[in-house]
Amino acid sequence: MKNPAPDTDMVVMGYVSGAFGIRGWLKIHAETEYADSLFDYPEWWLGQPGQWQRYTFLDGAVQPKAVVAQLEGINDRDQAFALRGSLIAIPRSELPAAEEGEFYWADLVGLSVINREGQTLGKVTRLFETGANDVLVLEDSEQQEIMIPFVAVYVLEVDIQAGTIVVDWQADY
Repeated sequence: MKNPAPDTDMVVMGYVSGAFGIRGWLKIHAETEYADSLFDYPEWWLGQPGQWQRYTFLDGAVQPKAVVAQLEGINDRDQAFALRGSLIAIPRSELPAAEEGEFYWADLVGLSVINREGQTLGKVTRLFETGANDVLVLEDSEQQEIMIPFVAVYVLEVDIQAGTIVVDWQADY
């Protein structure tokens, strides 16, 4: 398999948070809707943008406090620990298409957020989950963070092609 273009084809799905046990298992922080969604992909790419390395997924489990996985070629705790902090990515071409009204977080990062009055509030830098809903984190022109719940009452329109999100929100909220 050809190495995908890291900046355009890879979608980060989580990261390695540490080692699990002594046989090379990795502790995973999955940024997916379901904790075990990564187990659906036979190959994972670990590293950082521009420096991806392909690994074959062998086995995984959802533990009470963590998701753990075993990848081919990682056979001891030292090898697993050395990967701590590595991003886990899947080529976009292997992901299912998002359903109507659903979006991959990776597609929202970098979009401009504009309110109903046409005022640009900032660009999406990241998202996080609260349990109740997801939250858009923006950075405004003064490099201040603005957080907006990613729910229909506030997020009126997402236009990936135009690179914008229209919200019912004010800069001083």
